[in-house]
Amino acid sequence: MSDGSRAAQAHAGARVPGAPPRRTAVVVGGGLAGVTAALALADAGVDVTLVEGRPRLGGLAFSFQRGELTVDNGQHVYLRCCTAYRWFLDRIEGVALAPLQARLDVPVVDVAKPEGRRLGRLRRDPLPVPLHLGRSLATYPHLSLSERAAVGRAALALKGLDLTDPALDAQDFGSWLAAHGQSPRAVEALWDLVGVATLNAVAGDASLGLAAMVFKTGLLSDPGAADIGWAAVPLGELHDRLARKALDSAGVRTELRTRVTSILHNENGGWSVQVPGETLRADAVVLAVPQRETHDLLPPGALDAPGRLLEIGTAPILNVHVVYDRKVLARPFLAALGTRVQWVFDRTDASGLREGQYLAVSQSAARDDIDEPVAVLRERYLPELERLIPGTRGAVVKDFFVTRERTATFAPTPGVGRLRPGARTKAPGLYLAGAWTATGWPATMESAVRSGVSAADAALSALGRPRPARLFAFEEAA
Repeated sequence: MSDGSRAAQAHAGARVPGAPPRRTAVVVGGGLAGVTAALALADAGVDVTLVEGRPRLGGLAFSFQRGELTVDNGQHVYLRCCTAYRWFLDRIEGVALAPLQARLDVPVVDVAKPEGRRLGRLRRDPLPVPLHLGRSLATYPHLSLSERAAVGRAALALKGLDLTDPALDAQDFGSWLAAHGQSPRAVEALWDLVGVATLNAVAGDASLGLAAMVFKTGLLSDPGAADIGWAAVPLGELHDRLARKALDSAGVRTELRTRVTSILHNENGGWSVQVPGETLRADAVVLAVPQRETHDLLPPGALDAPGRLLEIGTAPILNVHVVYDRKVLARPFLAALGTRVQWVFDRTDASGLREGQYLAVSQSAARDDIDEPVAVLRERYLPELERLIPGTRGAVVKDFFVTRERTATFAPTPGVGRLRPGARTKAPGLYLAGAWTATGWPATMESAVRSGVSAADAALSALGRPRPARLFAFEEAA
């Protein structure tokens, strides 16, 4: 434990004569969900211990060193409508390090046409919904005039869906799009362009409920809802260093490289959390770990059907990292059509690269590539990047490597909604958090933070502690 954390714990442990005993909590898992829950509980005056098995915080949104490069395991973005994650950035004093676009603007390059690459843009105007995207859609060169008109009709139908209707979860988005006049080209060039990146699934494999939530919230709720933000620094700077600093300042005891082996409910109503060499005792426990690990740690009777957690599938994300000897891309990022490449981001400055350019290729729903050898992926992706980005032709590839997250997200398949548990369990004082829980969002950083808020809120209610006002400020911005 850091000196700052020890000092804060000493302060937190001070007792005022005659005051009621302070409440205690253990948070298991140091991803965004766990860090959020720990901060929220500590801000409400609860003594919190956060336990994380890895040597760092951040979960699946982290950085590592590769020679002189600081590399993110994957490219993560958020939108202006992600009010909980924006609150999180503010809470850890990281807002300036992950700026938002002033206005949505996505370059989309199609390389499928015989006449060569063609650039289109998805961007918004300062007009009310849905007129804010009207001009962009009307001039989008990757769809025919009739396809653009059909997209507009489908968007209006999507806007009319009731997200609270459980029947939406049982349907797949692809079938709904086909029934509403969307051609395969429209699905590829628009719906999947956005949906694959946010849902980690193509339309035919995604729940209509989750897809409708993404498009209604991101594109059809507020003109600026879909403005894109991403970290201008390594993710570890935000989700590890700044998060740990915020935890220390809040008085949270943070234990890294520490695995929880069991969680037991005591006869006195409290909890015993067993870690190597120590038993942590607490009034409340938040499990903020993946669904399978949660299943293994749950005490008997905590959920009516714990086996449902194992039915929640997972979906992979592959990231291809290429370092060139020169600048090959002038834009900060682009999306691609007519190629297996999905999204390309310039990570040169964030990585600390001094010469050349470092591009990260983010590949969601990557089941076909996730287990391929690096040599195969090199032969597969470098020619595609040459088709997509003319500047790469003739440039020397100084480094090529991949990062793989085989269980990056839960699979947003039809029916997954009934499998996702809420924050509360049937065991008093035990709560669940994680992007896979019932937040209403797909597996995003936003969903992770919202789950941590929900778990903390439930715990504080049971512990008789008031909700910290600043924790729920994001609800007012939603």
